Amino acid sequence: MPVLAFCKENPVTGMARDWRTTMKHAARSSRASQGKSSPSPVNCGTTREDRANACLVSALRSLVIGLTLGLFSPAGLGQIIKTQEHAVLVVKVVEGLEHPWGLAFMPDGRMLVTERPGRLRIVGRDRRLEPHPVSGLPAITAYGQGGLLDVTLHPRFEQNGLVYLSYSARGEGGIGTEVARGRLTGSRLENVEVIFRQQPKGSTGRHFGSRLVFDREGYLYITLGERGEQDRAQKPDDHAGSVIRLHDDGRVPRDNPFVGKPGWKPEKYTLGNRNMQGAALHPQTGLLWTHEHGPQGGDEINIIRAGVNYGWPVITYGANYGTGTKIGEGTHKPGMAQPLHYWVPSIAPSGMAFYTGDKFPAWRGDLFVGALRDQMLVRLRLDGEKVVSEERMLKNSMGRIRDVRNGPDGYIYFLTDESNGVLARLEPATP
Repeated sequence: MPVLAFCKENPVTGMARDWRTTMKHAARSSRASQGKSSPSPVNCGTTREDRANACLVSALRSLVIGLTLGLFSPAGLGQIIKTQEHAVLVVKVVEGLEHPWGLAFMPDGRMLVTERPGRLRIVGRDRRLEPHPVSGLPAITAYGQGGLLDVTLHPRFEQNGLVYLSYSARGEGGIGTEVARGRLTGSRLENVEVIFRQQPKGSTGRHFGSRLVFDREGYLYITLGERGEQDRAQKPDDHAGSVIRLHDDGRVPRDNPFVGKPGWKPEKYTLGNRNMQGAALHPQTGLLWTHEHGPQGGDEINIIRAGVNYGWPVITYGANYGTGTKIGEGTHKPGMAQPLHYWVPSIAPSGMAFYTGDKFPAWRGDLFVGALRDQMLVRLRLDGEKVVSEERMLKNSMGRIRDVRNGPDGYIYFLTDESNGVLARLEPATP
C-alpha cells in the first residue's frame, strides 16, 4: 500500500513540502489523539518557533482526524510510491477539471489543458487554474468519446503564438475529427482557422483519436481512429484509421506516400490503425511512435513510417468483445506491419511520453504510457526498438490516466479522465 503524505504544492517553489517531517508530526499527533473524543488543547510554548511548530502539529492532527472520519476530501494529499528504480511522490497540481484530455507546456511556465466537453483551460505559473476558459475556440461537438481532445503548440510558438487543437465537430455526413489553429492572445484564441477535416464523417460516437505531434522538420502529425467502423481503416479514400501528415498550415506535403495516387486521400501517411490516443517523438531518432487501442486485447505500440499498413482489422492480437471470437485473418500477413509491442489483455492506453529529464536518472530514455483500464501509469524499458521490461505504477489509485507528458522541469505530468479530474505530477520522494 502507498503511504499518504501531505504534499500541497508550494506555489512559489513548485515543490512539495518535506514529507518526512510532516509524516512524523502527523503520526505523533494521531497517536496522541487516540481514545479521545476531541483533540486536547495544544501547549503553544513561549517562543515563536515553539508556537509555529505547535500550530502545525495541531493542524495536522485535525487533518488526520478529519480524513479518518471522512469529513472532507483529501485535496493536496499525495502518495509516496516505491517503484523499481525510484521512490516518487505524487503531487496534485490542479483539481476540478472535467474530463481533461490533453496537456501542453508554454514557454513562460503556464500550461494549457483541454477538457473534453469543449473547454481549453490555462494553469498559471503559480499552478492555479485560471477561473475562465480560453475563449474563441472553434465549434466543438462533444458526443460519445468525442469533444475537445489534444492540444499542442507550434514549434515557433514564442514568435507566432499559434496553438493547435484536435476535436470532434459536426458537418456534412455526421461528426468527425478536425484540427484548428489560432493565435493565443491573453486568454483568447484569435484568427482561428480549421486546417484539417476528417472525410468522410460518420454517425458513431467512437474512436476519434486523436493526438497532435510536430516533428523536427515542422510537419504536423494527426492520429485518427476508424470511428468504430473497422473496414474504414483499410480504405484508401478515407481518412479514418490512419496517421495524417501536413504542413503547419494544413497544406499536403509533396512527399506524402499517397500523393498523386488515384483514389487515395493525399493527407494519409499510414493506414490500418484502429484508435490511436498516444503519440510521441523518439528523443534520439526523431521518429514518431504511437499506440492504439485493440479490441479485447491487442493494444499496440507502433513506429510510424510512410505508407505502412498496420493491419487493422485484417490482422490483430485482439478478439471480438464478449465472444472472444477471431477478428480478421489472424496475427500476421505479408505486407502488414507487426507491432513493436502489444498487450493481451488490454490496458486501454492513452497518452505517451519518452522521459528525457534529470529528476529521475534511472528512467531516462524510458517510455511512459497512461492506461484507462486498471487506472495506471506504465513504464517501458527499451533497447533500441524493443521493449525489454515493463513496470506498472499507481494502479487503481489516481483514476483513469488519459495523458502523460515529460515536463520541461524534469517532472512527469499526467491527467486523470474523471468528472473531477486532476493534473498531477511525479517528483522524487527524496530531497
